[in-house]
Amino acid sequence: MDKFKAVILAAGKGTRMESDLPKVLHKVCDQTMVHYVIEAAKDAGATDVIVIVGYQGLLVKREILDVVDFAEQREQLGTGHAVMCAKDKIGTEGDVVVLCGDTPLITAETIKKLREKHKHESNGVTVLSAIVDDPTGYGRIIRDAEGNFLKITEHKDCTEDELKVNEINSGMYVFNSEALSFSLDNLKNDNSQGEYYLTDTIQIIKSAGLKVNAMPVEDVNEILGVNTKKQLAEAEEIMKGRNQDS
Repeated sequence: MDKFKAVILAAGKGTRMESDLPKVLHKVCDQTMVHYVIEAAKDAGATDVIVIVGYQGLLVKREILDVVDFAEQREQLGTGHAVMCAKDKIGTEGDVVVLCGDTPLITAETIKKLREKHKHESNGVTVLSAIVDDPTGYGRIIRDAEGNFLKITEHKDCTEDELKVNEINSGMYVFNSEALSFSLDNLKNDNSQGEYYLTDTIQIIKSAGLKVNAMPVEDVNEILGVNTKKQLAEAEEIMKGRNQDS
């Protein structure tokens, strides 16, 4: 059986929540947001789940009742840096899915499909994307005329044409663990923020000659990141609807 691990980014404070509670501990239908993400990863077949903690890390560790491993990001130096903090725990065998602790609506089915596509195409990394009506603010998935994945361009760096692209990056990925390890070793922080961006690993993997692709999610709600109280209430409503349907 192939090794399949999950890394969940849960180190942020979430300043826009206007609360001292770490963002991932805010609750949707009486469960912390991060709990749903852990559950989805496990149900999708991840045998090891590594939660990256930072802001109020002890509190986050104490509140997570699921059986998981932890890695600590002491300084918030970007998403790439967060994953670097778990590099030794990820290893170089099999695949690893990188998820966000503030997307409680992600499902095991979607993670499974993403991994199946990833394996079927023998990709170095497969991006979970979404087709949305209003892509403002999101990184765009740029493809060539044949539909092959070229790159992810952040909103602020998009050309006029790229701004019209409706396929966006969800911030969730399945990586070949060895490719991820290699790309983290080569990740630089030469940007205006001085941060290590996980999206930069994709170009490194592609430049090394490995295949990269993106898979649009069927239900766009699954990638909703919760950054505000309003978004938390929206996630709660969607979750309630799901619970009624099941």
